[in-house]
Amino acid sequence: MPTENRLKLPIGVQTFSDIREGDYYYVDKTPDIHRLTEEGKYFFLSRPRRFGKSLLLDTLRCLFEGRKALFEGLYIHDKWDWQTGHPVIRISFADGHLASREDLDTHIRYQLAQHRERLGIVSERPKLIANDFSDLIRRTHQKFGQRTVVLIDEYDKPILDNILAPERARELREGLKNLYSVLKDADPYLRFVLLTGVSKFSKVSLFSGLNNLNDITLDAPYASICGYTDEDVDSVFAPELPGLDRAQIKHWYNGYRWGGQEVTAVYNPFDVLLLFQKRQFGPYWFESATPTFLVEILKQRGVFTPSLDQLETEAELLGRFDVDHIGTEALLFQTGYLTVKQVEEPMVGYRLYTLGFPNQEVETSLNQALLPVLGVENPARERKTLFTHLRAHDLVGLETHLKALYAGLPHDWYRNNPIAQYEGHYASVFYSHFAALGLSVTVEDASHFGKVDMAVDFAGHLYLFEFKVVEQLPEGKALEQIKTKGYADKYRAAGKPIHLIGVEFSREQRQIVGFDVETLS
Repeated sequence: MPTENRLKLPIGVQTFSDIREGDYYYVDKTPDIHRLTEEGKYFFLSRPRRFGKSLLLDTLRCLFEGRKALFEGLYIHDKWDWQTGHPVIRISFADGHLASREDLDTHIRYQLAQHRERLGIVSERPKLIANDFSDLIRRTHQKFGQRTVVLIDEYDKPILDNILAPERARELREGLKNLYSVLKDADPYLRFVLLTGVSKFSKVSLFSGLNNLNDITLDAPYASICGYTDEDVDSVFAPELPGLDRAQIKHWYNGYRWGGQEVTAVYNPFDVLLLFQKRQFGPYWFESATPTFLVEILKQRGVFTPSLDQLETEAELLGRFDVDHIGTEALLFQTGYLTVKQVEEPMVGYRLYTLGFPNQEVETSLNQALLPVLGVENPARERKTLFTHLRAHDLVGLETHLKALYAGLPHDWYRNNPIAQYEGHYASVFYSHFAALGLSVTVEDASHFGKVDMAVDFAGHLYLFEFKVVEQLPEGKALEQIKTKGYADKYRAAGKPIHLIGVEFSREQRQIVGFDVETLS
């Protein structure tokens, strides 16, 4: 257990000076920051919430302001020109909920006024917000004799907070576009610009000609500019590790990748810090305000949940996000519920991305959130029952439980949701119910003979499920396929009991009508 004389855990601390002066742990991100400031001038970075974007911006603020003492002992300390300081304008939309264009304009005006006061810019303020921002940048440059740094935190939050009200979201988008459009013409007065947020709105819709904005979201050199790597956890946080299962830490919280397989995977800092403080595993990131619009949009689209861990998409679709068009892939990727698992380049200039859940926390928690969307009214009670039967390897009880689960799905749900017409609905409920329990679930587990629909490894037993709809095929075909295709062969060497389970649904009866089991010892 941690002792009182160790460094403090910076839970929720986003101010660089507080961390450096307050005996907190700090993971040195200045190698990435040094590269960034040397490589260019205008940058954009998308990362999910609670990944350290605000701390990154505050670190940049302190660096450009020339606060040398704060960087003592860090990588950048002897590589930065401390003789030259730059004035910094940092605008944040991280706090509060802006529900109208009027609220947004007031919020922007207030922050610009605060910067004028702090920087000592005494002049009559232009009436238009764009002119006010432009004037502030120009006068700041003139007063200090150095180009200005502009940092914008959570640039997209006002839009995302209102994404389910498209008209209002468009109004807020136009208000933000009015602000960001200033940056292009302010180029002579600017030293460095970084905008961060969750989503990547198109340049056309939001940045109005700022074509030199370099999106580093998927750039391999910046894959770990936010988040903790395995090396960070093992070195910086070494005093916190005793008493915790290191393999479980990785299984539960690691796995976020922004790039190909060669890119270093990272942890969400919020998860790691809460784990070290509470000393028990939990879905800390997921519970810290999962956006309601995410689940609502997935509900509207009738998402097929087993496909979420093997979703293929193109880079263009990952970056396509706007009020009028939100791709499911982009939504799940940019909000952090899916991450890059593999990148293929079958021909020059064309990249195919395979997305999947980053870790156990996200797979379990998102499926828990989606079960009510799929019609399960009491997910917690149903999970407990499922766990009881699996722990006892009670296959008869498991069949009874699953039939009761489907019998409890509301009839209105079937009438109102188009996915109910397809085999996909039954498989979605089945998969999400198991995944929400936190089990090791593999969908379409490949073997030399084909793919079994779902494999579950729990408590020393393996369960192989094959799903069929009886209106499409004769009864008995599900179990027969598992056996004739030899799906179990790849598991025999594990030495565990293997349960082959053919599950057959009836679309007309809205129920499991076949649950055939054969156990291989």
